Amino acid sequence: MIEGLSVTLTHYLIVGAVIFGFGTVIALSKRNAVAVLMGVELMLNAVNLTLVAFSRFSSAFPQGEEPLAGHVFVVFVLTVAAAEAAVALAMAVLVYRQRETVDLDRINLLHG
Repeated sequence: MIEGLSVTLTHYLIVGAVIFGFGTVIALSKRNAVAVLMGVELMLNAVNLTLVAFSRFSSAFPQGEEPLAGHVFVVFVLTVAAAEAAVALAMAVLVYRQRETVDLDRINLLHG
């Protein structure tokens, strides 16, 4: 490693915020249901990055002991994200079979 250059918690938080911002823009601007799901997945991955970063840089633990709280939360978030992706893609396939589109503006399931 180059002398004086080190990756700190701030760097991880900036990267996480940028990824979360990209996910938010994608989720709010796209009309395709699959693209919206991809934006949500980006936001969840940004949260995972920040959880692991906080876990890694936590000063509450003595030197040599690694806290696992952030890693455990990441496992839970990944589990929820996988379940969300499976359910959402199943719903997108069902809507496509009935309406023949995944464009969110053209889908109106409440209209007879």
